[in-house]
Amino acid sequence: MAKNDPVTIKKYANRRLYNTGTSTYVTLEDLASMVKAGEDFLVYDAKTGDDITRSVLTQIIFEQENKEGQNLLPVSFLRQLIRFYGDSMQLLVPRYLELSIDTLSREQDRLRQQLATTIGVNPLVAPFEQHIRRNLEMFEKAFSMFSPFAKREGGEARQAEPAAVAEEGKKPAPPAKSEDIDDLRVQLAAMQQKLEQLSRK
Repeated sequence: MAKNDPVTIKKYANRRLYNTGTSTYVTLEDLASMVKAGEDFLVYDAKTGDDITRSVLTQIIFEQENKEGQNLLPVSFLRQLIRFYGDSMQLLVPRYLELSIDTLSREQDRLRQQLATTIGVNPLVAPFEQHIRRNLEMFEKAFSMFSPFAKREGGEARQAEPAAVAEEGKKPAPPAKSEDIDDLRVQLAAMQQKLEQLSRK
């Protein structure tokens, strides 16, 4: 196995986890430590060979969330996340979350420094305001892909022209769940307004 290859973890019927790299049994806490140390691993069901990495990582998050004082996921976020399951926006959410947490990870050193040095400003608002604004802008651009109108540079709007409209007498089908997109735009605008109010405090 190459040095950078992910370690294989096998999960047995008795729920025990076996690290094939170290030939030892490990716990979810051990796997959490591996993640924090930047060690990559894949978890397979020892009987079926199925890749169960996602479910095991979810279990690790569940364990961490149950520790006092270590909650990272707000209840409002969890509720909204549940609402996205089965929704037309479900395909967009994973990529948005991935980009958002990747940006936060890359900027964490700068954000820590800002949190430590900010004086006279709410330390929980100032460092993250720009980051949140960028995410909102990115989300807004993503929503535009589902809109019947696309914005040109300079603010001009143009109507999308599906290939199916080429034939005379045919009309383009209305976009799916346009009212949902409008509602999400309203929510984004409200979030931006709240950020502006917080930044003025």
